[in-house]
Amino acid sequence: MSSEIRDYIPQQHLQQVLAQAMSAGADFAEVFVEDKQSSSVALDDNKVESLSSSTDRGAGIRVIYGETTGFSHTSDLSLDGLLSAAKLASEVSSSSASNSVGELSYRPHQPASVVKPANEITNDEKIALLNEADAAARATNDAITQVSARVGDSRRQILVANSDGQFVTDDQSKTLFVVSTVAAGDGQLQRGSEAVGHAMGYELFDQYDVTEIAAKAAKRAASKLNAKSAPSGTWPVVIGPGSGGVVFHEACGHGLEADLVYKGASVYADRVGDQVASELVTLIDDGTMSGEWGAYQYDDEGYSGAENVLIKDGVLVDYMWDAKTGRKHGRKPSGNGRRQSYKHLPMTRMTNTYLAGGSQTPEEIISSVDYGVYVAALGGGEVDTASGDFVFGMVESYLIENGELTTPLRDGQLIGNGPKVLTMINAVGNDFAMGPPGTCGKDGQGVPVGDGVPTLSVEALTVGGAA
Repeated sequence: MSSEIRDYIPQQHLQQVLAQAMSAGADFAEVFVEDKQSSSVALDDNKVESLSSSTDRGAGIRVIYGETTGFSHTSDLSLDGLLSAAKLASEVSSSSASNSVGELSYRPHQPASVVKPANEITNDEKIALLNEADAAARATNDAITQVSARVGDSRRQILVANSDGQFVTDDQSKTLFVVSTVAAGDGQLQRGSEAVGHAMGYELFDQYDVTEIAAKAAKRAASKLNAKSAPSGTWPVVIGPGSGGVVFHEACGHGLEADLVYKGASVYADRVGDQVASELVTLIDDGTMSGEWGAYQYDDEGYSGAENVLIKDGVLVDYMWDAKTGRKHGRKPSGNGRRQSYKHLPMTRMTNTYLAGGSQTPEEIISSVDYGVYVAALGGGEVDTASGDFVFGMVESYLIENGELTTPLRDGQLIGNGPKVLTMINAVGNDFAMGPPGTCGKDGQGVPVGDGVPTLSVEALTVGGAA
């Protein structure tokens, strides 16, 4: 593929393909073209475990006729290949009249500000980073017996053209570094990991020291050897900055996606204007956060990424919208139309979802708790968007006793209900941070997302521990 995806398919070919897609009387047609190049190197206990690279390119043609969507995808980007896919997708239409196609008007994207592109970094340089992390993790604590590390990168170029005349391209680069460790002692094994990733090239490692990433993963594992089981029961819970954002992503973010709202799969349906959370809660989804994992200039339907306030001072302000759901309900897209690849249909998805910062210091928040649990890092979780019930893993946590952090705890779970938790937030800190990069799953598709929070306090959450 050429260095610029726009140069790969002539504009007049796109115009012809859209005309073919609309020829059976469709209401809307879209061409989505993608070229994605990825590579990954993994190290396991001082040995290169895998070294891979891949390229995937193709186009998806979407046609909308009334309530029906036709979709076809192809890896053949010749004019004949695209016309065949468009004809197949257009078969959903039962009209005999051809609808017109708007003249494509190209809107340029800002050139990607990648300082160190992945294709300029050798595998030897990548392996050196992994070896440096391995050595640092083992030097942190003698209890560390296993270390694995991985560096991955991708460059994704997209082109979107539709029958309304929309015509944009975007160029998205990402780099990820992950370290996982195992600590052994007293007949037990404990694990710890740490990940950093941003929408940038290998200048990531000018901002982050791999030895510090590795040391954090190692300390997380080793600290659990002397930890005790988390106390089971309902307690005040303080969640630290960064990774706690996954609570909002899962517990209420999905419920604010307009397609789920109008499918009756959200507890927030018909609640715009209602007080749904503590007055301390302002929740934002922002696809424009420079360098963050879920950032882009244009979404996968060709609309600009945007900062969307979802909840302000506890009041539900709006939902996130993709183009199809917005068209049906008379709303403009909010820049949240996303898809895993050209082989998938777009749908409403989050980007970078976060709780805005407050005024209290983290020390003030912790000192206000007589007895409870402090969660420094959360792992994966599950949520029922219809009810808001959730379960999240605690991968680093501590007891709070008399307003101070004391004993480290072994992995446990946080259990609660998203809408209820939002009303029980009684403190929000001034130490906002984004958490580690994530992949969000929905209807079988995964897309990169970010989330973040400052330190916050919840009056009571159920802790699932062994004590």
